[in-house]
Amino acid sequence: MAQVLPMHDDADTLVGDLARAGRKAQRTLARMSDADKARALRSAAASLRASAAPILEANAKDIAAGQANGLSGAMLDRLRLDEERLEGIAAAIENVAGLPDPVGQVIDRSTAPSGLELVRRRIPIGLIGIIYESRPNVTADAAALCLRSGNAALLRGGSEAVHSNRAIMTALVAGLAKEGVPEAAIQLMPTQDREAVGAMLRAAGLIDMIVPRGGKGLVERVQKDARVPVLAHLDGICHTYIHAAADPAMAEEIAVNAKMRRTGICGSLETLLLDANFPASGKVVGALLDAGCELRGDARAQAIDARVRPASANDWDTEYLDAIASVAVVDGMDAALDHIARHSSGHTDAIVTSDDTAAERFLAEVDSAIVMHNASTQFADGGEFGLGAEIGIATGRLHARGPVALEGLTTYKWQVLGTGQARP
Repeated sequence: MAQVLPMHDDADTLVGDLARAGRKAQRTLARMSDADKARALRSAAASLRASAAPILEANAKDIAAGQANGLSGAMLDRLRLDEERLEGIAAAIENVAGLPDPVGQVIDRSTAPSGLELVRRRIPIGLIGIIYESRPNVTADAAALCLRSGNAALLRGGSEAVHSNRAIMTALVAGLAKEGVPEAAIQLMPTQDREAVGAMLRAAGLIDMIVPRGGKGLVERVQKDARVPVLAHLDGICHTYIHAAADPAMAEEIAVNAKMRRTGICGSLETLLLDANFPASGKVVGALLDAGCELRGDARAQAIDARVRPASANDWDTEYLDAIASVAVVDGMDAALDHIARHSSGHTDAIVTSDDTAAERFLAEVDSAIVMHNASTQFADGGEFGLGAEIGIATGRLHARGPVALEGLTTYKWQVLGTGQARP
């Protein structure tokens, strides 16, 4: 049974105990070799595969509860596991095991006028708290990335995935323990009480960084209340701008894929911008509508196809995570850039065009973590970037930006090597 924490002090005590255990385990991780960590992750992946039946059984409980509680189709899609998705989770762990270990890498080296040799070397951050919603794959992704980068992790998943998260964690811990990883290196919060989240946010000096991964409400609460440094992952209000010089067939294929491949992921297109001089807007709009996407548009977008519904002011700032998109007709690059500057969440924005000059301007001027040319925003993913699994897409400007994987979970220290220098 999950613990119930009615009192503030009880939550602080629980989180404090878990954090201290995690920090102690992290010292063991810091001594593990690259090969040892990789072997432990492969063992965890094998354990996950061997535990497929109980994990899927646990996930079925979460799906049934989600349906009974009225979760949207997009949320249920995020929550749902099957054999193929479970295999994908195991494969992602193995991919992380095969990535170069960032710990110990030399960032740069120089010699000061004093003759001191100055070395900046990557090290783990320490104990990372990760607060997330819906997706049970985050449990495995976060565990793998933290361990591979030498960090301990304290995970707090959403209540809608509680059975799935616990089953996945049980399998992971069993596999890691076979290779000598302390059980406290990767811990799952044993309660769904919301006060435990508050205790994590108050745990300055025990938790080194908090990573929120979920809806806007969760991220805003974490940023508002945290006394611990936060690596922010805001919502994905992603735009695709179809430039006047876009290839019509390419524009149609990219727009449909960017929205409809998987509507519930943060890289899904939420707003389509059509240049007023693009000659095939009707085909792009029609293709999205025919694919089952509800479109909400401005007056000029509605004139393209009678099936386009009127957009409200809120639509331009909404992450639908569903088969819904807003669409606007814009008068050229300046208008597209202005719209994106006002409404983008800084996640991922794309341009479709055969005009390289226009593409270069878009890539230079759009201030988002990821900007794309002639590609679906669904590629906004750490795996697609060759980073293995990811903690999430960071939309801020400090420390890490875009897909946060191994390198984003490290910091550095200066090593100063002397030959007997004393400062005059």
